[in-house]
Amino acid sequence: MKQKYNIGQVITYAGAFIALLIGSGFATGQEILQFFSSYRLYGLIGIMICFGLFTFAGLSFLNDGYYQKFEKPNDIYKLMCGNKIGTIFDYYAVFFIFLSYTVMIAGAQATAVQHFNAPKYVGGAIMAAVVILVVMLGLGKIVDVIGKIGPVIAIMAIVIGIISIIMNMDKLQSSLALMDQLVKGGQVKVASKNFFLAAGSYVGFNMIWLVAFLAEVGNKAKSLKDAQAGVYVGATGFSVAIFIMSIAIILSIPDLYNSQIPVLILAGKIHPVLATVFSIFIMLGIFTTSVPLLWTVTGRFYKEGTKKYKLFTLIAGIVGAIIGLTLKFDSLVNVVYVVNGYIGMVLLAWMIFRSASGRAKKQSIDGAKRNNIEYEN
Repeated sequence: MKQKYNIGQVITYAGAFIALLIGSGFATGQEILQFFSSYRLYGLIGIMICFGLFTFAGLSFLNDGYYQKFEKPNDIYKLMCGNKIGTIFDYYAVFFIFLSYTVMIAGAQATAVQHFNAPKYVGGAIMAAVVILVVMLGLGKIVDVIGKIGPVIAIMAIVIGIISIIMNMDKLQSSLALMDQLVKGGQVKVASKNFFLAAGSYVGFNMIWLVAFLAEVGNKAKSLKDAQAGVYVGATGFSVAIFIMSIAIILSIPDLYNSQIPVLILAGKIHPVLATVFSIFIMLGIFTTSVPLLWTVTGRFYKEGTKKYKLFTLIAGIVGAIIGLTLKFDSLVNVVYVVNGYIGMVLLAWMIFRSASGRAKKQSIDGAKRNNIEYEN
């Protein structure tokens, strides 16, 4: 008899998957512009590649967490790569997560300046101060509540994208030609030399965010089937949102190529009120991503609630904020995400080899026996 899915649990897992990946890059459209739209129609092929790789990586992390029952989620690196290389990846992941926090602050600043005409540094500084305070006080549950907006942002982005596509459908040829000129002239940044590497890099840096998170989801999951279905639904929803937004950005490139926050230009062309509403959701999305990022960095070294934990949070938060407030948002996305994406691709390549060689399956079977869990093919 086939196991029935718990639809509520599937949606919860899918929502968590999407919420983690939203961040400032996707919500603002800057990631989509650099990793997909800039490659024109080839970028759409890149999105399909991303869907396949996101699904593969997500299921791999989930299965490892479910069968191995790690004491610490980051132990998954040692399982996949061995103790020495796994430890290197573990500490590197913490460093990348810190850099990702700086990107979030830059995204908050860019949003505040572009839409609210806030003085330079004010929006990012306020975001950093609130995030630091929340992490220091251990108020992570606030983020759990507001974190439900992740899927809402994705749905809003899809709606904005569809309306923008309908409004600008007749501009396809001219927009593709202009995009080509802007990329060649360096006015639009690209993630890599070709769409295939850009897609791999995109999955690579997002994957580093997902590793420990999905391992912990798998560890706590009551039903592996529900969690796996959540990954499928989450990867599908996220990929569809990127696909639609990528086309919308291409069609509106004459209006937004010089913008730090492309999605707000799309929303503003539909209605100014929509742009204001979405800008608020962007700021909330950045907040809900920034808190766990900074918490992860501090929590890797100190126990939550201690004086050292609070001091380290304050110092790391301020240093990250200074970096985010000093450098332009689109430049940080282009450097931090792309470079770290290539390193993530190394881990991804090893995972594919590990799976193809049968090592991953053997480790899962051994883990299932050790933890008295029935192995599911």
